[in-house]
Amino acid sequence: MIAALDHVQLAAPVGSEPELRAYYVTVLGMREIPKPPLLAARGGCWFEAGGVRLHLGVEDGFRPARKAHPGIRVTDIEAYGARLAGHGAAVLWDDGLPGHRRFYSEDPAGNRLEFLERLTAS
Repeated sequence: MIAALDHVQLAAPVGSEPELRAYYVTVLGMREIPKPPLLAARGGCWFEAGGVRLHLGVEDGFRPARKAHPGIRVTDIEAYGARLAGHGAAVLWDDGLPGHRRFYSEDPAGNRLEFLERLTAS
């Protein structure tokens, strides 16, 4: 039986690890977690924060996902959006999901990321 989502794997171009580290650690505030040695030899990097784990794997002929994306729940979404914008990341607000405040952004590889916060009922 399914118990939880362990991680989401995103792809990136070969050699993009320095830009990914700068974005996921500095901009998003995640921490890099070490890959097991056999997997580390393949390149890429892994990150986590607040129970969210993202694995970035590198691949030849990479093309970013334009529709597929992880939905990452955040607290104080206005401040989080301002954090990303302050680092020069695009923040595209969308009000299409009832009961939520959300925006989209992209990582340095062009992968789409959704950030959302559930609104409290009034």
